[in-house]
Amino acid sequence: MGFIRLKTEIPGPRSREILARRAAAVCSGLGKATQVVLASGRGALVEDVDGNTLIDLAGGIGMLAAGHSPPEVVDAIHAAARQMIHPSALVVTFESFVRVCEVLNEIAPGNFPKKSLLANTGAEAVENAIKLARAYTGRPAVICFQGAYHGRTPLTMTLTSKYGLFKKSFGPFAPEVYRLPAPNVYRTPEGMTPDQHVSWCCQNLENALVSHVDPSALAAIIFEPVQGEAGFIPLPHAFVAKIREICDRHQIVMIADEVQSGFGRTGRLFAIEHYEGIVPDLMVTAKSIASGMPISAVTGKAEIVDATHLGGVGGTYGGAPVTCAAALATIELIRKPGFLEHARRLGEVMRETMEGWKSDCSLVGDVRGLGPMMLVELVLDRQKKTPAMQQTVDVIAKTSAGGVLAMRAGLYSNCVRLLPPLVITEEQLREALGVLERAIRRTGEQIRAS
Repeated sequence: MGFIRLKTEIPGPRSREILARRAAAVCSGLGKATQVVLASGRGALVEDVDGNTLIDLAGGIGMLAAGHSPPEVVDAIHAAARQMIHPSALVVTFESFVRVCEVLNEIAPGNFPKKSLLANTGAEAVENAIKLARAYTGRPAVICFQGAYHGRTPLTMTLTSKYGLFKKSFGPFAPEVYRLPAPNVYRTPEGMTPDQHVSWCCQNLENALVSHVDPSALAAIIFEPVQGEAGFIPLPHAFVAKIREICDRHQIVMIADEVQSGFGRTGRLFAIEHYEGIVPDLMVTAKSIASGMPISAVTGKAEIVDATHLGGVGGTYGGAPVTCAAALATIELIRKPGFLEHARRLGEVMRETMEGWKSDCSLVGDVRGLGPMMLVELVLDRQKKTPAMQQTVDVIAKTSAGGVLAMRAGLYSNCVRLLPPLVITEEQLREALGVLERAIRRTGEQIRAS
């Protein structure tokens, strides 16, 4: 017997009722990856309102590294809520706010004095990081990269790539943002080797300091060590090293966006730790920092974080006692060596299993990621790498029907991204991967039969 228990089809009758209510009451622009309606979750297992038990490989888009409702975090939230909900850190000081900043300063990479600023969302933290960089340098411009996802506020939407999904009809966008190519080794241009592609991107970054923006106007370069929405693309070490070298040469602030890749997601506390010898000036975190509670942070060099005038940063809700308690309990769980060892083992299982699909499943074009942040890209033609966009929708639907939560990603929305809670057992993971594999194979068979 496995962990998946299906009593009805998915969505079942109660789920369909609630989905109809959602359609009538909720903004239609708010998408959803599946037709699943949840009632509860614990660890890597969730139960829907029809009594079906599913395995979660979506993990709240990376929020749930410590799993659904970890008992230690739930207890911490309850204890904090009994004392006070939120008096606002703009009005008073409370110890948990200070302690979260102390812990983040301790665990963030870099042997230099650090400070932190707490906010609510990843996008808000990114905006604060840009504000701090501009205040510190006295410069306006920012470089970002193709494939990037940094949020949906006006500034972060400008930084974000993938126009049709995230930006269509929402302009005009923020000024002084310059977007450059980032290496996607799987889609290396014809006539280039992967190494040549990476070298070209490095050269293009250098040339942009003449053709796009002068270094004297450039406040920051922001990047994701593993591009999330673009399709779990780990940036090559040489490219990240080039960013660091340029930032050092021209006193530009290097910002690592670890909103999705941080807190154990890649098998280390932060994805940038995979890049030996490279430390960002500022790091942005959110999502799994507090098991899904709304808190985010900018952490980095103290002189940069302190660069604004008094009152220049802040927000009513940033770093509430309840969210700070959740963050402290979550970080304590994730930073344990055993937790990260298990995460790395999950990554090994995922890569070994998914790489096996490439040998005899023509729909699978690529398998990539870092640690247990893994993804499969689906293509209609392996030589041309034609994105299988509608077929990916079909795969997600079949996977959900089989009792596994998953969702899409990729610049062409033709990838299935896996962000399982890192407390998932190896047995649960293998069962869920089996469901996904069958969905991919059935979809491939339907393509060949059509």
